[in-house]
Formats: sequence, C-alpha cells, structure tokens
Amino acid sequence: MEQDSFQLLGYLLALVQAVGVVAAAHAVFTVRTAQGAIAWAISLLFMPYLTLLPYLVFGRSRFDAYIQARRQADLQMHRAMAELDWRPWVAEAQAARGSEASQNLQVLARLGRQPPLANNQVLLLIDGQVAFAAIFEAIAQAREVVLVQFFIVRDDHLGRRLQSLLLERAANGVQVFFLYDRVGCHALPRHYVQHLREGGVAVHAFSAAARSGLLNRFQLNFRNHRKLVVVDGLRGFLGGLNVGDEYLGGNPHLSPWRDTHVELSGPVLACLQESFAEDWFWVTRELPPLLLPEGYPGGEVLCLLVSSGPADAQETGSLQFVAAINAARRRIWLASPYFVPDESVFAALRLAVLRGLEVRLLLPARADHRVVYAASSLYAFEALEAGIRVFRYQPGFMHQKVLLIDDDTAAVGSANLDNRSFRLNFELTLFSVDPAFAGTVECMLQEDFSRSRELDQEESRRMHRLNRLGMRVARLISPIL
Repeated sequence: MEQDSFQLLGYLLALVQAVGVVAAAHAVFTVRTAQGAIAWAISLLFMPYLTLLPYLVFGRSRFDAYIQARRQADLQMHRAMAELDWRPWVAEAQAARGSEASQNLQVLARLGRQPPLANNQVLLLIDGQVAFAAIFEAIAQAREVVLVQFFIVRDDHLGRRLQSLLLERAANGVQVFFLYDRVGCHALPRHYVQHLREGGVAVHAFSAAARSGLLNRFQLNFRNHRKLVVVDGLRGFLGGLNVGDEYLGGNPHLSPWRDTHVELSGPVLACLQESFAEDWFWVTRELPPLLLPEGYPGGEVLCLLVSSGPADAQETGSLQFVAAINAARRRIWLASPYFVPDESVFAALRLAVLRGLEVRLLLPARADHRVVYAASSLYAFEALEAGIRVFRYQPGFMHQKVLLIDDDTAAVGSANLDNRSFRLNFELTLFSVDPAFAGTVECMLQEDFSRSRELDQEESRRMHRLNRLGMRVARLISPIL
C-alpha cells in the first residue's frame, strides 16, 4: 500500500511537471511582455509545484475579451457624456501652452487622452491625518454629490468613520457613490457594504470580469488601484492613501506611515469626475451625476490628469514616466514604495544621469512585501552603480508616489514604479506645472531626504552572496509581482 502511495505521488509530480512545461510554452506565446513571458516560463519549468497554481490564477493572458469590452464600455460612456457639454475649459488650457513645461504636457495629454487645464488650485496633503481630515471635512459639507473610490477599504476605525460620514450625508439627501476594488477589499465584510447600501449609498465593487463575459472568475490581475474623492464637483482628492488604520500609523511594524495626497479645485475636477465615471460605467452601465459649477476660485496651476489602465492603446502607465523623465532638464526626484522598473523607465533614468541631471530615488527602508522589497533592492543597487542617488526612508514605511521635475513640474498619484502599475492596474496620476507648488513638493522631499540614509557603493560590495542570490531570484519573477 505504501509503495502504491509513493508511485501515485510520483505520477502526480510528473503530471505537474508536464503541465508546467505546457504552461511555460503557453506563457511564451501569450504573455504580453517579454519580461513577463520569460519570468513565467522559467519559473514554470523549474518550479512548477510553486508557480503552476499562481499562473492559472494570475498569468492567464486571454485578456482580449476584457480589453475589448472595456474599450467598448468607455466608448459608450463618452457617447453618453457628449450631450453634457463636458470639458468647457479646453479653450483656457489651449491658451496656457506657452512655457516649455506646458509643452511637455502635450505628450502626456495625447498619451492620457485628457487635456491640460489651467486655473487650478492644488494643495499638498502630507500623511494620513492631514489628508483624511481634509477629505472628511469636505464630505461633511457636501450638498449634492459625493464620489468615492479606493483600492483598499478596511472595516476598522478609519473605515467606519468614512462609512458613518457617507451614511450621514446620504440621510441628508446627498447622492453618494462608492466604488471599491474587489481584490483590494477581499477582506471587507459583507455587512460593511450592506449597511452602506441600506443607508442609501450607491455602492459597487470593481471587477475586471464585471461585464466582460470572461469565463475566468478567478482573474485577479486587473485591479483598480485608484484613490479619489470628489465633492459637489468643487473639491477633489487623489494620491497614495487607502482607507485603513495602517495609513494613519496603526501598524506598529510599518509606523509611522509616510504618504502623500493632494486636494484639487478648478477645471481639472472635470477630468477627475470623468475618471470615476469610466469605472462606474464599466460596473453599472450608468453614468453618475457629474457637476460643472459655474466657476471656481481663481488658481494658477496648470494640471493634467493621466488615467492609465490595461485597456489603453499605449502602455500609458510606463510611458508617462518615460515622457516626464525625458523632459527633465535639471533634476529628477522620484519617491516610490516599490522600485521594480521596466527597461524603458530604467533606461530613461540612466540616460538622465548621462545628460548631467541630478537624479534621486527615495525608497522605503522597511518592507511590507518581502519579495518585492528584495527585487527592488537589487534594482536600487544597480541604480546606484548608474550614478543615481538612492535614499532609504528611515522613520517608517514610505508609500508615497511623487515625482519632481526641474523647478516647476510635479506629479502625485497612485502609480508605483513596477510592472503591475505600468501594465495591469488602473492608476491615476496628477501632473502639475507651477513653480510655487513644485517648491512645496521640493520642501516636502527635502525633509524626507533628511530623514533618510543614502546608499553607497561599499554597501553593495559588502552584501552577502546569499542575499544577492535571493535578490536575483526575486528580480527574475519581478515582472509578475
């Protein structure tokens, strides 16, 4: 009997190995990027017992049905919006194209399919306490419509504060629309959502398979990583923060949590509402109410909102960074929790150093995902060898996604510097051209650098070979992280 069990186990292992070979061939022919195809193929050939199940869940690339369905839904949504006389401020934006920085935005505008819009106000919100205080204060003053979208929502103290506030506004006649990602909120209890729904909040989960007709109900790759709030079409918020106590420093291992959000006012809120409308229309086939106030308080910031996702005709998530880096003339400061760049972004950074620019990279010193941290560490040392100054933020986990170009252009959003944000996630990034706001971002990053430890070449040389081997294995699978 024992011999039969071993024989059966041998057959099973051989079957898994054979299926791994078939899956590796499938990956070579179907995965969209060369890096991802290589990573999947090698791992399936040599580690099928560990990677076959993840590939069946995450790696299946029969995404054409979804992409076509999403593009068709976006087209239907924009047709429905055509009657709203949307984007009434484009003429003002056309008049604001004089500077070299604003000219650079035109590339991003064509890439992101949104116009750069002038006369906005942008306020930097540093860390969760400040950001959520502003968000909650704006929602509490809502009179007509509140749009809320987050990747992660927890049923904890902060999550229940948001829930209570949305229910209070709905009870007072405000139309409240709440969209959360099904994967990011996998741990969110059903009763949290049900309580919102019973209280009059229109609430839905975003899922790639929501309307695409995909047979694969376990397809988890396409996640909506955007975080935005719009109140009455007058005040908007976006950035890196999700809804959970850890974003206020509630996780002792990662505390204090370092993050950045922005508050917006002005014509760019039309584009922010349009981004929400695309995702809401995908799930419901209905448009949420979109508000166009008669006027805004005067502002001086030129803004461009770039919404990126897997259904884009171009690889918007990656190319927006390449375009911004290539436009720099003096310096590039980048803050990201995950530095696992593709070849195009890494090449643009290396070429920027060769052009004589000051290139700085701010990364966390603590890991929230160990495999990603290991892969990121190897890229960090390679960046150091290329002449990029690399800093590790010391006080706690750094989660902000911020880019500073020269003295006038800054970007804040949800996109990380990794393959998932480049090609798989739905992301949202605000680019702004304004010396005063860029100066505020510079001061913030200078403070972050002062609390960081700069890496040096000697640290790389002292690294144990086993650590370096682990980093290389992590990098091997980095395109599928």
